[in-house]
Amino acid sequence: MDKISYSLGLNVAGSFKASGIQELNIEDFMAAVTAVFEGKQPELSAEEVNQILNDYFGKLQQRQADAIKNAGESFLAENAKREGVVTLASGLQYEVINEGAGKKPLASDQVKCHYEGTLINGQVFDSSVQRGEPATFGVNQVIPGWVEALQLMSEGSKWRLFIPYQLAYGERGAGQAIAPFSTLVFEVELLEVI
Repeated sequence: MDKISYSLGLNVAGSFKASGIQELNIEDFMAAVTAVFEGKQPELSAEEVNQILNDYFGKLQQRQADAIKNAGESFLAENAKREGVVTLASGLQYEVINEGAGKKPLASDQVKCHYEGTLINGQVFDSSVQRGEPATFGVNQVIPGWVEALQLMSEGSKWRLFIPYQLAYGERGAGQAIAPFSTLVFEVELLEVI
């Protein structure tokens, strides 16, 4: 039971850390655990617990969102200073790796692309390159940053896109990999306008 108890403690503490909790009053935490396991009357009502935790996690999520948003804004501000980076009125930034000579797609067109998407820390979250198969989709069926960039690219072009959160997945994020307010970086090769 000692090892099971210790393992449960590690599991719970790891979950807390993963959810963004960076500090904890261990004495009060243990008092609550003890009260539950010994069947004692808790010091707080269920309503108080819900209110306290809702307030705490709301503020925690706001701090995390602000940190991600600020990191993205700082990244884009520094990136804009680099030679070869173009910043459009929308906030979208791009860098031409290779300029193609083919036709440019319209919003209503289908395109075939190879791409790799990363967070600003370089962590890959999606890659047709790694899968070894290009993706085909409608130009107007992707995030706004892609919609804008694809219509500026010619077949055969390869660009690096730096997409502010407003032109990516916004305040919602996407799945586990892309947090709300994330600035994204994509390397996109426009293979064909279909």
